[in-house]
Amino acid sequence: MLLTITNEPRDYAWGSTSLIAGLEGRAPSAAPEAEVWFGDHPADPADVATGGTLDAVTGGTLPYLLKLLAAAAPLSIQVHPTREQARRGFALEADRDPGDPTRNYRDDNHKPELIVALSDRFEALSGLRPVADTLRLLASLPSSPGVEALRTRLAGGDDAEALRHTIAWLLSGTARAEVDDIISALATAHSDEFAETLDAVRAIADRNAGDAGVVVALLMNYLVLRPGQAIFLRAGLLHAYVSGLGVEIMAASDNVLRGGLTPKHIDVDELMSIVDTTPAPVPVQTSTGAVTAFDIPVDDFALRRVQVDGEVALEVTGPTMVLATSGRIGVGSASGENLPVTVGTAVFATVDERTLTLRGQGEAFVAEPGRP
Repeated sequence: MLLTITNEPRDYAWGSTSLIAGLEGRAPSAAPEAEVWFGDHPADPADVATGGTLDAVTGGTLPYLLKLLAAAAPLSIQVHPTREQARRGFALEADRDPGDPTRNYRDDNHKPELIVALSDRFEALSGLRPVADTLRLLASLPSSPGVEALRTRLAGGDDAEALRHTIAWLLSGTARAEVDDIISALATAHSDEFAETLDAVRAIADRNAGDAGVVVALLMNYLVLRPGQAIFLRAGLLHAYVSGLGVEIMAASDNVLRGGLTPKHIDVDELMSIVDTTPAPVPVQTSTGAVTAFDIPVDDFALRRVQVDGEVALEVTGPTMVLATSGRIGVGSASGENLPVTVGTAVFATVDERTLTLRGQGEAFVAEPGRP
């Protein structure tokens, strides 16, 4: 069975008034549009065109959540737990009210995710830079007590441990003077090697005055994704989306530990217990050919980007979604059902479907459970 599913955009403050609207060919919205959720997550299950919500069809069992994400301002720096960490944390917080703003764990699941860029530029901070590289970046800042304190904490010893102690110090609240000093020094920093990174962090600082997360951002890898490029964000990886429009898929979870660029609760101890401070670049995956299957090393979800020009037949496994992001596309099933997919909406195929045929011209993303 095929079902058309839609949802209303969520109006988080960091959202864009134009990116999702532009994708769908309508005028900019009056309020920010940050995310459109296609899934059965109890916080916001998708609407079914024939009536009701998707959780009534699936029983709330979908292992993944597919989204359109549109950022006009940086999201909080954050990290997600492993399954084991989520189960432990959720059990320890079982007596807290679900709406408690100090609660870290909303469920007992992990939240790995993949983001694929749709806009010409999708900016992200992802993972931590090797300390030697960061020390070269810091050399472009004018010398000051805060900058020298940061250099001293990073220099010498094991990179992962130096980064762990430095991030904990920055977020502890005891480094307020140093944080302000470093942010001030950013204004006149110049580096040919790190020009884009410095410009991006300065823009982040303009929106987050005095936030220690600005300095944490200086320690992170800055990436610009182009349309069709993707990054996978594993458990424990520090990250933040900065700007742009993308398709995001994740395990069905709402567990977020924040590490800056937000007025929301930051539990420094819990954050530091799950973050992986081992520095490394985050591999960028690039779409190639008519069908690109992204490399996703978890079994919660799989995602393919499909460039449709005529007809493409796809084998699918389990409950599947087809999200249209450009052009005019229809979805057909082996039983003869056919549904058009308007850009910005999706077709949901129930678990009994094994082959879907995409027809027309345009771009679509096909989400389904992962294959062990």
